[in-house]
Amino acid sequence: MKHTRRLRVAVIGAGASGVMAYVKLKQHGHDDVQLFDKGDDFGGTWRDNTYPGLACDVPSHLYRYSFEPYAEWSRVCSSGPEILSYFKAVAGKHEVGRATEFGVEVLGAEFLEGCWYLETSKGPRGPFDAVVSAMGILRFPLYPDIAGRDAFAGASFHASRWDHSVALAGKRVGVIGTGSTAIQIVSATVDTVGELKMFQRTAQWIMPLPNKAIPEETKQRYRSDRAALEMEYARLADAFNGRFAAAVVGDNPEAYDRIARQCREHLATVRDPDLRARLTPDYEVGCKRLIMSDSFYEAIQRRNATLVTERIERIMPEGVLTSEGRLHALDVIVFATGYDAHTFVAPMEVRGRDGLSLAEAWADAAEAYLGVTVPGFPNWFMIGGPNSPIGNFSFIMTAERQFGYALALIDRLADDLREVSPTPEATKRFNEAIKAKMPDTIWVSGCRSWYMDRNGNIASWPWNYERFEAEMREPDLDHFEIVRQ
Repeated sequence: MKHTRRLRVAVIGAGASGVMAYVKLKQHGHDDVQLFDKGDDFGGTWRDNTYPGLACDVPSHLYRYSFEPYAEWSRVCSSGPEILSYFKAVAGKHEVGRATEFGVEVLGAEFLEGCWYLETSKGPRGPFDAVVSAMGILRFPLYPDIAGRDAFAGASFHASRWDHSVALAGKRVGVIGTGSTAIQIVSATVDTVGELKMFQRTAQWIMPLPNKAIPEETKQRYRSDRAALEMEYARLADAFNGRFAAAVVGDNPEAYDRIARQCREHLATVRDPDLRARLTPDYEVGCKRLIMSDSFYEAIQRRNATLVTERIERIMPEGVLTSEGRLHALDVIVFATGYDAHTFVAPMEVRGRDGLSLAEAWADAAEAYLGVTVPGFPNWFMIGGPNSPIGNFSFIMTAERQFGYALALIDRLADDLREVSPTPEATKRFNEAIKAKMPDTIWVSGCRSWYMDRNGNIASWPWNYERFEAEMREPDLDHFEIVRQ
């Protein structure tokens, strides 16, 4: 694709969305692209997370790039190492490493005289005509606010910073948390450890998703028949995006009822009535991110496994003290307590037109236009910005749709525009529409989840996925402030 002007584009982050952005930019004729990543390799969250049982809970044949189908997935939902290998292979195939600076953290970005200038841990970089933030939201581990957290005499670490020097065999292990990560760790380690205690503050709804091995004959069919591979991608997209997404935003009550029934029937497989009662959530199915597992309920019923539902009073050198005065003696504590999913760009300081900081613009709430652009920040594009579809979706598919939208604007910057940013009016209308629609979703039905920011705002997409795809097809330039060349 030929353009009238050669752009310099910075991409912050070399995880799944950063690699995708580079490939798409090159395909559109943008050959002066620089990626920055504070890590030492590609992969983002799949590089950083290495805990036992790590897997994606979106089927492998949906959790991949549309432009790089892959016939070799080993299971319905592949392991973290297998997914990381896929992303690194794609990066290698497209020679993304030639344009990537690893070990470089972007500390600040400032828009001056029509260009972006970056301040990094290795010095200034720029100018750039456009910046793509592909940093992801699963970057900063959240630790629980528990008294004495640092007093424990044994080994303790966050699940996303797993300490592989600590042997678990025969040990007394405590897992604090009950989200997807905790469920995977419990399922993967219960038969190795001596004793496992899972400390639950909030019960979770769990959808049974059998993670079967993909037969060799199926792989061979996909190898020889690209159309069959694409049909499977489309089938899974319809199941996850067309049905599940519509169900949780109130557009498909029949699908929602089926999902809720499956979760309740799965919970009924827990044999002990007391344990089953303690594993039963007090909120509606889907209010929190739905967990996919066909192994956790069996794991937590093992003889060496205990579900602890009493409130944690404090952590002692010997273990965890709960509110009824019992000390749970432990050798290892794992904090499976998630991430701060609302940082978006922090701690990087971003300043747009006239010195406006993004932190100031987002003082009350992180708001963007269609999750991609922000008023006052020309030529700044986000993948996974505020109110992007998050949760039980293929983020790879979401990222591709969002970057396709951003790329249409970047192409215009290379042709006839010099600056583009959404109007405050269009952004206000969009965010008001979000607030008006959010009460129809299951997310506001009475629970607190990581979808909520510190002010109680839900940061996900409140409409069905079809609308998201329609909005992402082509930017409406009437909704943007434009400076022409």
